[in-house]
Amino acid sequence: MKPSKRRPGPLGALGASVGAVLVALPLGVAVLGPLFADAPAPGLAAPYAARDVEHLLGTDALGRDVLALLLHGGRSALGMALGAVALAYLVGGLAGLVAASARRRWLDELLIRPLDVLLPLPTLLVISVVAVGWRGSPVAIALAVAAVNVPPVARLVRAAALDAASGPVAEALRLQGESWARVQFGLVARSVLAPVAADIGTRVTLAVFLVGSANFLGLGLDPTAPDWAVSIARGREGLLLQPWAVLAPAAMLVLFTVGLNLFADRLLARSRHRTQEAVR
Repeated sequence: MKPSKRRPGPLGALGASVGAVLVALPLGVAVLGPLFADAPAPGLAAPYAARDVEHLLGTDALGRDVLALLLHGGRSALGMALGAVALAYLVGGLAGLVAASARRRWLDELLIRPLDVLLPLPTLLVISVVAVGWRGSPVAIALAVAAVNVPPVARLVRAAALDAASGPVAEALRLQGESWARVQFGLVARSVLAPVAADIGTRVTLAVFLVGSANFLGLGLDPTAPDWAVSIARGREGLLLQPWAVLAPAAMLVLFTVGLNLFADRLLARSRHRTQEAVR
């Protein structure tokens, strides 16, 4: 008796649609927002002014328009997080693939063991050290977040790729004279797509949290920068006077992280379903 084929239900498709919409909104604001508003300047209005026709979301502690801050603050908040995760997967993913397919144990140890030393390091401590030398640099903060994510990414990719890299299909391709790149990126890399898709959702969320924490604590961008996390940190003292200065950027970060996880879960379920169909 063949096992029944379980297809993703309508709730799964709805979750993917909802996730895509939730991700698209803050991404759209981050990418297109600066095109629709001038850069916010301090002192043009009264601090913590209520909403009116000229300032639809009111003003912050420096008298800047909250809506303009919202439209300009997404590029740094999301750009640093996404760039850090992309760099972490570029370095850590490649190291994990090479370690998984290494024919010599010393090469595996050489690639993975030094990265294990970085695992216990407190993330905010690494960011704090970087902030001392390169305060206010978004590139430095992104590099610090990427550095602390390289070890877990490398270990994840290595563990997921071990079976495929040492399996009979990979060995047959090597005997046929296929290049290392074709074996790794044509076969082995495809075997890690499902766990990587699941990990990206949580890792980007973690990166957004780390970048936001650095900016919130004053370790990242300048305290007057139009960044969502910086806006939250600066506006929390006047939360009762002007809640939109905190709630608007916080809503953008929440929508992005929740939507990304919903979308990643749907992609993982679809990948798992296709794998089951291929096996049957």
